Amino acid sequence: MKRIIALCGLLAAILLTGCAKKEAVDYTAFRQHPPKSILVLLPQNDSPETNASHGMLSNVTYPLSEAGYYVFPVAMVEEVFKQNGLVNGGEIQTTSLVKLREIFGADSVLYITVKDYGTSYQVIASDTRVTADAKLVDLATGTLLWSGSATASSNEQNSGSGNLIGMLIQAAVNQIAHTLTDKSYEVAGVTSVRLLGAGQPDSILYGPRSPKYGQDAK
Repeated sequence: MKRIIALCGLLAAILLTGCAKKEAVDYTAFRQHPPKSILVLLPQNDSPETNASHGMLSNVTYPLSEAGYYVFPVAMVEEVFKQNGLVNGGEIQTTSLVKLREIFGADSVLYITVKDYGTSYQVIASDTRVTADAKLVDLATGTLLWSGSATASSNEQNSGSGNLIGMLIQAAVNQIAHTLTDKSYEVAGVTSVRLLGAGQPDSILYGPRSPKYGQDAK
């Protein structure tokens, strides 16, 4: 009987832990140092795919612009670093805040790390997944304004039904198709919107170019 009671207590604790609310994002610093412009650095790539940094970089301007911010042209920014011998995202992100502000004159800098990028074959499924973390830092003070993480997968709409042979064939076909058509780039676009689009739970706040500026996260 005691074992049953103990087991019930353990299950209850697990359920309560799983149902616990996620801690809300603190926007105090964001409101104290509201940025008008964002400098996006070449993402650091922690995935095995060599094109992950540029695949993610080419997708981030849209959600940030839609959120109401001026985004420094990412190709121009990358070229500036290239002219100074920095071509790797990890190296570029070590540049001091003072130097970044001196060169670009931006209000804030966005650091992105790509965790997952690419298509993997999983016996009965072929999954293209992109996961990225980001943090927005005020260039004048070094204050962390916001941080977040997002992921997207090509299998999100799959029902998983069907016979085993058919699923195996479909998985192989999907992997070939995703590789040939660079499905990762498309999925990275979804990830970037989830990560950097304003108006979502725990997202960045709307910028001054948006008609919704100052109306969110109250």
